[in-house]
Amino acid sequence: MFKKVLITGVNGQVGAALQAALAVQDVEMIALNRQQLDLTRPDEIQRILREIKPDLIINLAAYTAVDKAESEPELAFAMNARAPQILAEEAAPQQALLVHYSTDYVYDGSKTSPYIESDETNPLSVYGKSKLAGELAIKAVNDPHIIFRTSWVYNATGKNFFNTILRLSAERNVLNVVNDQCGAPTSAIYIAEATLQALSQWHENKTGVYHLVNAGQTTWYDFSVAILQAYEARPHLPNLQLKSHQIRAISSAEYPTPAPKPINSCLSCEKLKNSFDIQMTHWHTALLATVNEKYP
Repeated sequence: MFKKVLITGVNGQVGAALQAALAVQDVEMIALNRQQLDLTRPDEIQRILREIKPDLIINLAAYTAVDKAESEPELAFAMNARAPQILAEEAAPQQALLVHYSTDYVYDGSKTSPYIESDETNPLSVYGKSKLAGELAIKAVNDPHIIFRTSWVYNATGKNFFNTILRLSAERNVLNVVNDQCGAPTSAIYIAEATLQALSQWHENKTGVYHLVNAGQTTWYDFSVAILQAYEARPHLPNLQLKSHQIRAISSAEYPTPAPKPINSCLSCEKLKNSFDIQMTHWHTALLATVNEKYP
């Protein structure tokens, strides 16, 4: 269906997985990193889009330094709001589909059950506000698009919670991990696979926002315990200094950060499942697959 695909932010966590998945498809793929396409420069976005003329744009580029965004709001909004707006405006005359990724941080976390797409948004942080602004800018252009809201993204090699826990566990005797924020750790490979499955069934009447996370829910503390247990279950790997029972559960109040975080980041994926017949892989299954990928 799609002949020419432009991917931005290809060096991000989902980028490698999506490139690998698209490599076996019968498409022309143009994958650009930040050096090749700087999303803080509107004129550059316009020039490249008009030169390439893709019929599918997958925007993986984003400002994701959640805490740092509190002191860099202009940069966060430039990448997360203004750039998606320009991508949408350039996609329109080319009749290209824009796929964009957003976040659970558009919600304030006060709901006691998983969020659905139509729930009221109320971001607490600059990062969340900039991502919501990007969503609204894309919707305002009113052309075909898919916005995937995801959460707690990780992969085997990137800078993320999964790899941070493994690194710190080899450096420290005790780790303190927040135990009152819940959500779904979501593997980058799962996001890539679900994206392609949705694209294979794409129709203009499916334009809109979808939640895309692994099934189930947990806390950062329980996720960290599961990471180390999965590691320790591999007998051929070096022993870590830290065992899972040496992780101490703490409250968010005990671990203050510049950016406030939603207590409830749980997202319902029923709309995605019903629209594209996508089965949600459980977060623990995805975790074990990531450990196997990192330590084959």
